[in-house]
Amino acid sequence: MNWKIITWYTGISLLLVAALMTVSGVIALCTPGDESRIPLLLSAVLTGTVGFYPLIFVKRGAHNLTFKEGNSIVVGAWTLACFFGMIPFLLFGHEFTFINALFESVSGFTTTGASILNDIEALPRGMQFWRISTAWVGGIGIVTLFSMLTAGSEKSTLSGAEISSVARDSFAGERNGSFANKMLLTYVVLTVITFFSLKLTGMDWFDAATNAMSACSTCGFCTRNTSIAFYANPAAEIVLTVAMLAAGIHFGILFLAFLRGRPKYFLRSEVIKMFLALVSIAIVVVTVDLLAEGNYTSFWTALRDASFQVASISTTTGFATQDTTLWPPLCMATLLFCSLICGCSGSTSGGIKVDRAIIAAKGIHRKVKLTVAPNAVYFVRVDGKIKTEEQVSDAYGYIFCYLLIIVFFAAVNIAFGQDFITGVTASVACMGNVGPGFGDIGSMSNYASFPAFLKVTSLLEMMIGRLEIFPVLYLLRSATSR
Repeated sequence: MNWKIITWYTGISLLLVAALMTVSGVIALCTPGDESRIPLLLSAVLTGTVGFYPLIFVKRGAHNLTFKEGNSIVVGAWTLACFFGMIPFLLFGHEFTFINALFESVSGFTTTGASILNDIEALPRGMQFWRISTAWVGGIGIVTLFSMLTAGSEKSTLSGAEISSVARDSFAGERNGSFANKMLLTYVVLTVITFFSLKLTGMDWFDAATNAMSACSTCGFCTRNTSIAFYANPAAEIVLTVAMLAAGIHFGILFLAFLRGRPKYFLRSEVIKMFLALVSIAIVVVTVDLLAEGNYTSFWTALRDASFQVASISTTTGFATQDTTLWPPLCMATLLFCSLICGCSGSTSGGIKVDRAIIAAKGIHRKVKLTVAPNAVYFVRVDGKIKTEEQVSDAYGYIFCYLLIIVFFAAVNIAFGQDFITGVTASVACMGNVGPGFGDIGSMSNYASFPAFLKVTSLLEMMIGRLEIFPVLYLLRSATSR
């Protein structure tokens, strides 16, 4: 591999991080008494200096990026962004020890939304904005963002290495670079629309901006200790519910349906129909169970909270209006299922993805039919496209690895002192980039009580989940091969 070009591109990723630190620092400067201005601006200078170094002193030369190099850039850029992203937290101090600062940084960039903070509202505005900026950049992808500065085959290779194959396959006919442009434009438009909509519900500009960024990145970081429950604003909850569900849908299809005026792409998508159907069924189940178990007496209040929490968990956002650890077992089981499957490929949500679940289910169905009629010919079709044997096997392989990793880290959590519910749901939440689980890490709780070792294993699981497993495996294979 050409390590010069890998170093050169990871330097660009750090410049992007430094730019966001600068914006956060400017917000801190404009806020009287904001203690985060020096940590943010000093971090921006340090990160920018390190980022500029390879651009000045490393000669990249004329070289076409290979997939292996693109994959190394993706993993390297994400790792460095997380490490440098913790510097503002570390310099700010207070609750941020080294492990806590790294945990919060990784949780933000991976859009997990898990936090170690007991008092979020104690953070000044500059630090609040930086915290949520990490999530907004992580939502669309660090490499996808800076690949906008490149052109031709390099842009296609970089975005192709970061955007999963299942996302690109479901939007066939587009080059990786072109597809990335459409995703970014849709992401920005969705964030802006959500911001203005939240302003209309009565939020101030800062809360509207940060909550819009958090909802569209499906992170769930909030500037309030009690998350969205703080506002007690039904109109804002409706806006955020729609925004979260939109962010859980393939951005390429949203682009064609709403920015290009071709709604047929949205209406005909089998994946989107399945995603919305699963969300609707989950809302009905949770609403009925809340009423049946006596947790609520008002149907509309139960429906309101059920809709918001299901949308939040099924898109891996993690916003909360209620403490779901107090809900009946069936409600918790439904939300746990939602945190496994999650949204569509090509969105900002994590999890297994509805696309893979559909491919795997149809692959199993075909296997059963072939057992009965071995001479027949059956195809796996999703949205009218025939899936190859390799694509079906990839879906099987990904789901197997995904569940195996969850089991492994759940065992680690339990072995190091967590109870069964906390240990298992923490693993599911970190791997799916969901954030909250149940037990000690419920929707109104955090990860502050986790020992340092489990915080480290949890942030590793967040990274594996956000990079969707295989880029990490490819890098390990490349590092060990001769």
